[in-house]
Amino acid sequence: MTAAGIWGDTFRSLRVRNFRLFFIGQFISQSGTWMTMIAQTLLVLDMTGSGVMLGILAACQFGPMLVLGPWTGAVADRVDKRRLLFLTQSGAMIQSLVFGLVIATGNATVGRVMVLALVQGVLTALDNPVRRAFVTEMVPPQHVANAISLNSAIMTGARVVGPALAGVVIAAYGYAWCFFLDGLSYLAVLAGVALMRKRELFPSARSKSTKGQVRAGFRYVRSNPDLFVPMVMMAIIGALAFNFSVSTPLLITEALGGSQQAFTLFYSSMSLGAVLVALATARRRSIPRSHLVISAVVFGAAMCALAASPTLWVTYPLAFLVGMGSVGFMTSCNAILQLEAAPAFRGRVLALQAMVFLGSTPIGGPLVGWAGDTFGNRIPVLIGGVACFTAAVWGHRAWRSTNPIAVEATVSPAEVFGGGSR
Repeated sequence: MTAAGIWGDTFRSLRVRNFRLFFIGQFISQSGTWMTMIAQTLLVLDMTGSGVMLGILAACQFGPMLVLGPWTGAVADRVDKRRLLFLTQSGAMIQSLVFGLVIATGNATVGRVMVLALVQGVLTALDNPVRRAFVTEMVPPQHVANAISLNSAIMTGARVVGPALAGVVIAAYGYAWCFFLDGLSYLAVLAGVALMRKRELFPSARSKSTKGQVRAGFRYVRSNPDLFVPMVMMAIIGALAFNFSVSTPLLITEALGGSQQAFTLFYSSMSLGAVLVALATARRRSIPRSHLVISAVVFGAAMCALAASPTLWVTYPLAFLVGMGSVGFMTSCNAILQLEAAPAFRGRVLALQAMVFLGSTPIGGPLVGWAGDTFGNRIPVLIGGVACFTAAVWGHRAWRSTNPIAVEATVSPAEVFGGGSR
């Protein structure tokens, strides 16, 4: 296939006008979001120097997802997703501008930072399932898998731009401007949503508001191994390996003596690997189960190597590998869940996934932060690597026990990250 053909195949969903508007707006907005995520982490680390406090910050940011996730998923299945997305993004814009104002006026305390992070967490709990479920309504069925992967690429691409911008803005203007710029970035996504053509959407049937919808969502996931196994793997890895906002600043700034700029460079290196894998995955027509298992193994190996890194410069190529493994796992999980879930349950399934992924952070974040403070600043990264291996072994065995033939054990790591069409 020619370079033009590969490019066109990878980005085929962008031919759809509504998804193109969504993609551009989300990339700008998510870059701003990652800028403030880095700024919050470095601000709390500056104020406290504590791994436990970083864990508490993560709990405030993602705890609402653990508590509210099942209910927000049920809401996403019942409402006009485009309208709700506009409201949640508007609320996030206001929260970020208020956060910047609190810092700029000298009123930032640890308590106020945690409260504002908690507000952000509540908005994320409502926004996450509706935003991700809306992706499938913007493109025709033949482009759904590609749109899901490109949506993951938005997040990973933003993880390159956002941390790099955070390092520059913090050094030049201070923490407050990260939040002001993030607030302005939401105008892009709001404009994109407003300009969408409603007649060109592909809305799924809305579920009716009845009793027991949340319980029905749990039962539906538990009865389907293609949903339940990725959920459990995501819970293990999300709780103990995806706590980058806790584990990596302790490694870079404490264990290896790096600066704030070194931390943002590390994050951008990790995100560059993530972008390449997300784009490779976008070319695939389907995601076999084995991708999830193999990417978890790659993620775990990279995390263990990172924990043993002898110098700051060695961490950058290792960060690239961590980004590849982490997003290889995440995009595979996202695609399997969205493609396997019935449309009437998709919002609840995605909310449950966000609950076990983001919502597990309040459990794992303080735990790995405490482990870093108690046993050494490399231990949180090592814990994440062991968690990935554990999830991979469990997932492989669980799938083999339910349907041995369906587990494609012959797929190599090169196929996982090569992105060839199937």
